[in-house]
Amino acid sequence: MKILVLNCESSSIKYQLFNMNDSSWEVMAKGGVEKVGLKGSFLKHEKDTGEKVLLEGEILDHQTGIDYILGVLNSERHGCISDLNEIDAVGHRVVHGGEMFNSSVFITDEVIHKMEDCIELAPLHNPPNLKGIGAISSLLPDVPQVGVFDTAFHQTMPKHAYMYALPQALYKKYGIRRYGFHGTSHRYVSARACEILDVDYKSQRIISCHLGNGASIAAIQNGKSVDTSMGFTPIEGLMMGTRCGDLDVGAVTYIMDKETIGTRSASTLFNKHSGLLGITGISSDMREVEEASEKGDENARLAMEMYDYRIKKYIGSYVAAMGGVDILLFTGGIGENGDITRSGVCKGLEFMGVEINESKNKGLRGKEMDISTSESKVRVMVVPTNEELVIAQDTKTIVEELSNK
Repeated sequence: MKILVLNCESSSIKYQLFNMNDSSWEVMAKGGVEKVGLKGSFLKHEKDTGEKVLLEGEILDHQTGIDYILGVLNSERHGCISDLNEIDAVGHRVVHGGEMFNSSVFITDEVIHKMEDCIELAPLHNPPNLKGIGAISSLLPDVPQVGVFDTAFHQTMPKHAYMYALPQALYKKYGIRRYGFHGTSHRYVSARACEILDVDYKSQRIISCHLGNGASIAAIQNGKSVDTSMGFTPIEGLMMGTRCGDLDVGAVTYIMDKETIGTRSASTLFNKHSGLLGITGISSDMREVEEASEKGDENARLAMEMYDYRIKKYIGSYVAAMGGVDILLFTGGIGENGDITRSGVCKGLEFMGVEINESKNKGLRGKEMDISTSESKVRVMVVPTNEELVIAQDTKTIVEELSNK
């Protein structure tokens, strides 16, 4: 089954074309459209041979961008399919499913209406996700589509974990609660870690650290998410590339009063100008922060200490919440490639059975690896994430189930 996976954001479209078999899979092509609706838009395309091409053109909207992608996939020069009818299904990443979706779903008109009801919860993300669905409906009207939600995996959180201590009326009226994000990533890497270790996923206590420009931690017990660091929006929780993470609401209102700014400016401040960038004044990229720290920049050193400390605090709280931990894993751009961060986070956790093998950890980049010592009571894993594969797998399962009915 050939499945096209789409991740439509406000000004970009990422894609992968999978060939899915019962026991194996391959990526036939992948790439992305950048600067949708802006000057200088272009498409980057990579074939399974590793051959890359960059195509420039005017891409005014998401439908044009997806039409462009389909044309490249089907082209004689750069393509990997001879006919668009070879595409059996399309899977979409959808950021927010609210309380309506606790699993991936076959997309119907009713599902689209429910997704539209979630726009208020993710006004920057859900509209382009819906544009991608609309574009496929127009360009490939007979091809089944599936939506895979970032929030769905965390819908198993108990009420005492997802509720805020606000008047209940606000939850009932506006859905103000903790939803969590990165769910597709946390689901994949936690299950994959258990595969690698050959242990039963549904008997493990796992703490999954997805560390990148956006970062979150999930507590996964017996195969289900029981807590996660992001909340109503992705700003809650860890210190991130440009997001501040946990912040006293009193500090928010104080800053707004003193700087005489409104909600939009405040949102920009806390989402775009804080985190690593805000503390260092240099960059939101951990590689550049590490480089500055090595050269003696005190703000860069402070940012790294803050970053590690926040992660460590959440790990400790989730150990308490689950009554222990069996697997601690790292994923995401920093989690997969940042040996300094992994070492800094694990340092001091020996009391709870975490011991890493520094020779295994040092220099490890983007590879699956158990980096714990043989004496460690907790298995410490590095597992590169693959959200696109999860979307393709869910799409294949749902479409096959429907065709068998």
